[in-house]
Amino acid sequence: MITRLCLALLLVLGHLGSAHAVGPDCSRPFTLALHDHGLLYSAETDTGIDKDVADELSRRSGCRLTISLMARARIWQLIESGALDFSLSGISNAERDKFAGFAWYFSNKYYLLVRQDAGVASQADFARHDKLQLGVIRSFRYSASANQLVDKMQAANRVSQAGGLSPLYQALMLNHVQGMIIEPFDYPTLEEKKIRDVTSIIEFNDASVPHGLIMSKKALSLAEQDKWRALVSDMRRDGTMRRIFQKYFTPEMASALVDF
Repeated sequence: MITRLCLALLLVLGHLGSAHAVGPDCSRPFTLALHDHGLLYSAETDTGIDKDVADELSRRSGCRLTISLMARARIWQLIESGALDFSLSGISNAERDKFAGFAWYFSNKYYLLVRQDAGVASQADFARHDKLQLGVIRSFRYSASANQLVDKMQAANRVSQAGGLSPLYQALMLNHVQGMIIEPFDYPTLEEKKIRDVTSIIEFNDASVPHGLIMSKKALSLAEQDKWRALVSDMRRDGTMRRIFQKYFTPEMASALVDF
């Protein structure tokens, strides 16, 4: 009886030791950069979905994450060089896949926000009107059709770039640009009457685009990336990710974003 109890105890302790062993290596502090983008993160209030995700990743991993705020373009540069370990809510493409790994935790569509006085009803209309300017965040990529629109207008010198959403909204209200690309995380700003009264939303007919934890391949080995990916998967599996999103969206919208 005692032997069986001892064996059972050893098995339990061995299991706990193995579970601990598969967690991320916390022998050094890590760096994680957030970018100011609507409900994902607000520098003004130091709150948002990505801040909550970062805090939960730190808690679950037991690792120390040094969190900073950066422009998106700078984040990608540092991820590529290995000077930055992580960022959040990133999307992949062929170029980024060379230097970054991802752990997906939500998926969303993109929309074209246009001034009503621009007189357009589709992204094709917007592209055809050669006097119209499109505002985008520097280094942002979107869904397939949205990227095609950006690239086409960029080639025609009809794109204005900014470091964040706020200057783009200002440019839109001043009629310096007549359209910009938005996500569900931007909806609260759109509820402001001054913006709502002068704009319309056009949906891109694309599938939702996965977004995730961005991991620098130069800073993290493939094995360590898998460990962080497992943490994100656990957060989705046990409902933590959904609860984070429900702080900012209705339950229905939160489910639409995290269940993909």
